[in-house]
Amino acid sequence: MMTRRIMQKKWRLGLSIALWLVSVHLICAHNEKSPTALSIKEGSDDHSKGEETLLEDEDSEDLEVFRPTDKWQTLKPGQAVPAGSHVRLNLQTGQREVKMGEEEGLKYWKDGHGRQETMNMHSPSFTAEELKEALKKFKEGMDDPVGTKQDEDAVRTQFRPIDELKKDMEALNMFVETDIQVMRRLLNQFNNTSSTTEDKITALLDLEYLVHQVDNAQNLVSMGGMQLVINVLNSTDIRLQESAAFVLGSAVSSNPSVQVEAIEGGALQKLLTLLATQQPIAVKKKALFAVASLLRHFPFAQSHFLKLGGVQVLSELFQTPGTEPLRVRIITVLYDMIIEKELISQVGMDLIPDLSHQERLRQYAEVSLRPVLVEQGWCSLVPEILASPEHDCREKALRTLLAMMAQCQTQYKQNPALTASLSELQKQYQELVLTEQDIGEQDGYFAEILALVDSMVVKMHRV
Repeated sequence: MMTRRIMQKKWRLGLSIALWLVSVHLICAHNEKSPTALSIKEGSDDHSKGEETLLEDEDSEDLEVFRPTDKWQTLKPGQAVPAGSHVRLNLQTGQREVKMGEEEGLKYWKDGHGRQETMNMHSPSFTAEELKEALKKFKEGMDDPVGTKQDEDAVRTQFRPIDELKKDMEALNMFVETDIQVMRRLLNQFNNTSSTTEDKITALLDLEYLVHQVDNAQNLVSMGGMQLVINVLNSTDIRLQESAAFVLGSAVSSNPSVQVEAIEGGALQKLLTLLATQQPIAVKKKALFAVASLLRHFPFAQSHFLKLGGVQVLSELFQTPGTEPLRVRIITVLYDMIIEKELISQVGMDLIPDLSHQERLRQYAEVSLRPVLVEQGWCSLVPEILASPEHDCREKALRTLLAMMAQCQTQYKQNPALTASLSELQKQYQELVLTEQDIGEQDGYFAEILALVDSMVVKMHRV
């Protein structure tokens, strides 16, 4: 009896040891590294270390990686197992078995022959040969060759080939012209005997656009184009006359050297002829623009203007029926001439005079405009503009009246229509000023005009 109990205890102890050995063997088998396996160690605590790859015993190109599924399969000797797979020892056969880890996600991809293979999304355990093959397929675009071709065709329909674009750019470069070349071409177009009147008008208008630049206007002179434009003022075609006057006015504006060339070329005489003779209002408008541009800040031209009877020409034009739209422009020319002389004299008192300033003072001294204005009856002509309903016209008339006050004060007092107009304007603008103040404008436009009216009233009755 005692012997049987001892035998049972020994048998139980042996069974426990056997089970323990099997457990240890299973744990070792699970954690064992295959002598040919590719192991990747990821540092979870220290990201700065990155990923460490260890190759043991054999070259990675010779490894045979086992592809596990969701069922247990026998693992052959020398086969590498992807990390994350489940491994066990079959106690009956003594062989290791492996299956896919349940927690791992799988990504399927095609190899171009219709066979599906699995790629572990979390475990980068692939041979170099597999990576090379995948890269080759990616480059060849075997994933969707039909879709790729369709995309390429769609792009071709939306964009032009680079070779065609290069040819177009070369063609454009061949036709790039400088302003001088354009002006020369326009002058040739104008002088061409086969050019129609429309062609010539187009050439002149294109020139007008270019000569706003100072350099282009000076280049027009050097090419002989200025004299050509001046001669066109004598044309029998009113459209050519109008266009030529437009070009001339734009070319001489704020351009002293071109102003000199225009005066020496006889431009002022021809412009005054257009203003003095029977011409359409459009021609006179452009001619008056050219005269104003030619006289501005050019005392020599202003003196020449007086000698040619320019004030009388403007006086007759002012009184001609149908020229009402030009009246404000006319008195603006006269006002500018008066103020320029006053300003240059005032500046001369504040600055140390140099030779150029002394010369300008001498030239302006030769321009005796105000006595001529009185003689030509402008003391009674300018007040007529106060009847205009336009505030801008009234403002310019008031400024011109004040500028002529020293010579015209006596005639202003003797003009009952002027006195009545000023009284009526005072009432109107006093009400308009109150309207401005109601909306928060203390020094508005109407207040400025009212100040001019009040100044006229005061200075007219000053002894």
